[in-house]
Amino acid sequence: MTFAPFKLHRSLLLGVKDMGFTRPTPIQIDAIPPAIEGRDVLACAMTGSGKTVAFLLPILNHLLAHPRRGVAGTRALIMTPTRELAAQILQELNVLAVHTPITAAAIFGGVGMGPQEHAFRAGVDVMIATPGRLLDHLKRPYAALSQVQYLVLDEADRMLDMGFLPDIKRVLKHVPARRQTLFFSATMPKPILELTREMLHNPATINLERKSAPAVGITQAVYPVAQELKTALLLELLNRDLVSEALVFTRTKHRADRVWKYLTQEGIAAARIHGNRSQGQRTDALSGFKTGTYRVLVATDIAARGIDVEALGHVVNFDVPAAPEDYIHRVGRTARAEMTGEAFTFVSPAEMGDLKAIERAISKSLPRVTLPDFNYHERPVAKLEIPIAERLAAHRAQRSVTRERARQKEQKQPRQQTARVAPVSASASTSAPAAAAQNGDKRRRRRRRRARGRGTER
Repeated sequence: MTFAPFKLHRSLLLGVKDMGFTRPTPIQIDAIPPAIEGRDVLACAMTGSGKTVAFLLPILNHLLAHPRRGVAGTRALIMTPTRELAAQILQELNVLAVHTPITAAAIFGGVGMGPQEHAFRAGVDVMIATPGRLLDHLKRPYAALSQVQYLVLDEADRMLDMGFLPDIKRVLKHVPARRQTLFFSATMPKPILELTREMLHNPATINLERKSAPAVGITQAVYPVAQELKTALLLELLNRDLVSEALVFTRTKHRADRVWKYLTQEGIAAARIHGNRSQGQRTDALSGFKTGTYRVLVATDIAARGIDVEALGHVVNFDVPAAPEDYIHRVGRTARAEMTGEAFTFVSPAEMGDLKAIERAISKSLPRVTLPDFNYHERPVAKLEIPIAERLAAHRAQRSVTRERARQKEQKQPRQQTARVAPVSASASTSAPAAAAQNGDKRRRRRRRRARGRGTER
């Protein structure tokens, strides 16, 4: 099947061709027709299934079929959980709409609000936004969503995990109740289903019974290894070219920094991306990884939703994720758009319980792999991660030193001020009129003494 049966605008078919798509994916086949008909859509779709195009094409088709008239304003709002995903959707939209006059902008934190304010004032056709930054703008008089006709919630389950549900409900108060809503989520927990009842009207439902699982093109494997040998194992896989390039996921930002530092010290071109990095740093890291400047991108789960790297060969779970859903989203960064890829998971003895939970969730036992000629008994000189208790103790010690220095500085200041002030004499402390009167009395006494002396002589 091709895209022709969808009866899309000719300009959009050219955009689809520019993207290299020759036939729609299953989620596109199921979601595009009811969306073009104007129905609400509730879809459960795995990562890498092509759902972004599934909701973009119907919206763009509607915008082209019904050009704006009268007051300018944003007519389509797409809400996403992360900055990276918002930027990715904008990139795909720009390619699809390159032959059309449709305008779009991404609204997310970590960057200046000036250009985003301009997008509001200009009334771009499509706005892709994270909830927090969108609410920041909605506090200002220039921001309005009263012209929105199409609303998309992408990765809704992730937004729920990140605590965005209250923000989403606040945004909905600014959007007209009469609209078309497209709702995409990888899983459908109870709070998500309750939210759909508030947002959707008689929706077309797609794959709601689908069991969440990685794409079939992903070759999965488990590497049992001691926690302290994970960095050495990763380096060995890279040096042997068993892993050409990799997106490496860690449990925490601190561990991401430590893995990145270890790899760069060993001569591996690596970058890192997590919540403590600025938006510019995150953008540069992702761009460099896509272009091949960096062989490895070390990331926390913030990147599991929003990184779309063409033909990414390997995903490495340096740490086993605590939730099976996070595992599915991590490994879904490879084998996208029905391609193939490999996902390796490093499992220490303490993480076996989390691995078992993942295997139950995907109804599959993952093969265990031992790397030949790798020294599994070696003990590294330095630990990868400084225990949290040690980090907290060091932080408290540093704060104590800072407070002591401040206390000593406060004690020295009064003495220094006293030393700088010259002592005040009695005469100096006397007011000017009183001093003048005293001088006059002295002169008069001297004159009387001289007069008495002259009278005696005569």
